[in-house]
Amino acid sequence: MTVISDQEIADFSADFNTNSKNQVASRAARRSGLLEASFNDRVSERLNHVFSTELDVGDVTDQKHSGRCWEFATLNVLRHYFGKQNKVKDFTFSQAYNFFWDKIERANAFYDAMIRLADKPLNDREVQSWLAFAGEDGGLWSMAINLVKKYGVVPSYAMPESFNSNNTTGLIDSLARKERKDAIALRKLVSEGSSQDELEKAKKHFLNEVYRMVSVALGEPPKKFDLEYRDDDKKYHLERDLTPREFVQKYFKDFKFDDYVVLSNCPNHEFNKLYHMPLYDNVDGGDQIKFLNVPIEYLAQAAVAQLKSGDAVIFGNDVLKQMERKTGYLDTELYQTDKLFGVDTKMSKADRLATGEGFATHDMTLVGVDEDHGHIRKWKVENSWGDKYGHKGFYEMSQPWFEDYVYDVVVRKEFLTDEQVKLAEGPAIDLKPWDNIG
Repeated sequence: MTVISDQEIADFSADFNTNSKNQVASRAARRSGLLEASFNDRVSERLNHVFSTELDVGDVTDQKHSGRCWEFATLNVLRHYFGKQNKVKDFTFSQAYNFFWDKIERANAFYDAMIRLADKPLNDREVQSWLAFAGEDGGLWSMAINLVKKYGVVPSYAMPESFNSNNTTGLIDSLARKERKDAIALRKLVSEGSSQDELEKAKKHFLNEVYRMVSVALGEPPKKFDLEYRDDDKKYHLERDLTPREFVQKYFKDFKFDDYVVLSNCPNHEFNKLYHMPLYDNVDGGDQIKFLNVPIEYLAQAAVAQLKSGDAVIFGNDVLKQMERKTGYLDTELYQTDKLFGVDTKMSKADRLATGEGFATHDMTLVGVDEDHGHIRKWKVENSWGDKYGHKGFYEMSQPWFEDYVYDVVVRKEFLTDEQVKLAEGPAIDLKPWDNIG
């Protein structure tokens, strides 16, 4: 390591003061903050609220202080489908219900992994990945669908939001601490030569405790409910004593869950390959969490085609990059901090992924697109942060932002090429838990 000399410090200061614009930029940044000082209000010229293709959807939802965007986005797609089929635009599903079962299923997957990896040291990279993942509330479309397939869904009134579903920090912190302690106990049992029956007994005991914790925090999920609503024509509907699974079987019988594919754009991995993320396999016996990695233009093409068919599109993205909540703008030229600093921090998407600068932090839903003779101008985005941000909760996203910060879209197979369909139905390459695939 080399020491920074006094002369170098003097040179840095002299260089800074050579250009008077640096002092102007510094005063503006110190007064109003870096982002406000570099805000480019001209993006409003291209991010208006008019779209050539736009779905008729109801009000937005609000995930509050939780990492459940993936469940909100998934259930938004399902509620739009239910609304269209039954002419009830603002019907909503309970995120708390599916979140409950996510905590149970994920604990089960964690305990299985700890038993399977018990012969590896605690500082093993795979073991550490699982320990870091304990209790987490983030997830993906395929994980949410696994839960819907196994446990069904319920209306929001059947299991409403509570303090702990809206603010998940306390629950996930408690679950993470418990699961990590249980991991030590399971590893000890394995090292002592315990039988499979003894390990299963211990795991069942731990899962019972997890069930108790989640029930205290969220309440037990309903076993049956009455489906009751008034449609957009003011006609009243009532169906008594439905189970959550019966609800899905009856009202989503034509929704082909298995026809959906996650198309990703992660240029730090080889394109036209199907990848599997074992760390995210949340339901034992459920579908594996897989994605097909392709160039970005295929994500845009498939998303446009699905929107034009009348269906919304879930997409994973790095929402905190070049986004303003107040306006709901998502644009690569929104904050011009490089010009403020006089530096160049532009990186390729592959380099951002490889260095940890880029990764998906949020799931949202595409509900509109604006095209001019096939050229995509912007997208309409349904977020799950309530209606106080953006345009009544909807955001406007430029196509350059889509190309830079969108990492996956969930689309039906009919909007893929024949070769992509074959790849999506073929064998997948297992990824390591620490691989950054957006």
